[in-house]
Amino acid sequence: MKIITMEKDAFDNYAKTHRYRNFYQSSAYGDLMSEYGFNAHYLGFVDNSNELIGATLILYKDIFLGFKYAYAPRGYLIDYTNSNLIIELTSKIKKLLFKQKFIYIKIDPLIPCSTRDEQGNILSYNSEINNILEILKKANYVHKGFNQYFENMKPRWNAYLNFTTNNNNLFKEFSKQIRTKIRKAERNGIEIYLGNKEDIPKFYEFIKKKHRRPLSYYQTLFNTFPPDMVELYFARVNSEKYVINAKNQYETETIRNEELNQAIQNANGKDIRKILNEKMESDKLLTAYKTELLTATKLLQLHPEGVTVGAICIIKYDQGINLLIDGYNPTYSRFNSNYLLKWYLIKKYNNLGYQYFNLNAITGEFNKPNKYSGLNESKLGFGATATEYIGEFDYIINHLMYKICEFKPIRKSIQKKVG
Repeated sequence: MKIITMEKDAFDNYAKTHRYRNFYQSSAYGDLMSEYGFNAHYLGFVDNSNELIGATLILYKDIFLGFKYAYAPRGYLIDYTNSNLIIELTSKIKKLLFKQKFIYIKIDPLIPCSTRDEQGNILSYNSEINNILEILKKANYVHKGFNQYFENMKPRWNAYLNFTTNNNNLFKEFSKQIRTKIRKAERNGIEIYLGNKEDIPKFYEFIKKKHRRPLSYYQTLFNTFPPDMVELYFARVNSEKYVINAKNQYETETIRNEELNQAIQNANGKDIRKILNEKMESDKLLTAYKTELLTATKLLQLHPEGVTVGAICIIKYDQGINLLIDGYNPTYSRFNSNYLLKWYLIKKYNNLGYQYFNLNAITGEFNKPNKYSGLNESKLGFGATATEYIGEFDYIINHLMYKICEFKPIRKSIQKKVG
């Protein structure tokens, strides 16, 4: 076996058909990271018959004193069950990188361990996992553990919604909480529209506190990825529609409340308690709907043209859509725009024949309450399942320098450089 340098087109053609294909292993992602201090190389692995048996994008950069760090995002595209192949490949990668003062290379293969339901119950388990772990251990890769949170470069847990049925049936599989929030967003006059790269500064205002990436990162993303691969969507309150819906809701409940008043007057002793309870509930709703109408009227006065309250960025790849990041204006959090944005995308891309929606990162803690519990509920509540990946591995090339890198202050500095 030997390692060759590949042209971008040849790499992409191989990568897009591989079992572990993903948009991180693409020349578009390599071009993006090249704008942020990384060097990008595309390597192919060929056997003795000169047949391509694997490939990878390698990102690397200097971290200190001329020493380098390397990363194969989402791992090499190779057969991880072939022990001889992994060991031989790793030996050749070590020889290649040692001469160039590399300290270590990190991989985080997109190999699923299990899929789970929203309670964490195992739905399926990858029978190859233990064998793959043993092979990588034998090849001297250091597994960084089965972490439950966000300690890794890329999330170890993701939420996936597979488009296996029509939209009506998908909606029925959402949790009651998710369905309620979607309906409320629609009543509140939320409308979804497609943005473009001129809208990136507006989009950035909704997500800038969620990640340390600068505005320029998203501008570069749009410039380096193919134009049909990245999309921005916005949620906007249609102020007029919001007032109309709030008015209709208030007037409908007013009529019902008056009917309950009349029913109380006409009721006999047997029915009075039930009607009184319904009347008290109606009174509460009437108060809430009146407040809603006042809020809607005020919003129409302040923003007669409407107001944009949330945004989402997706990447389309391999017949799926991938949520990159989303956000909303906390002042308008009660409008639930982020839920309607996701529902809009589910409907659109299910109708277009796409196969799944990767809702991105969740945690692997399903039972103990934690600060990310709401994140899991908000994503798995869409009828999604949790996919657990194998995790990160470091292959150490220079053991002394690696130990130095593990000192906490230096490790933090490196993470800031490469994160």
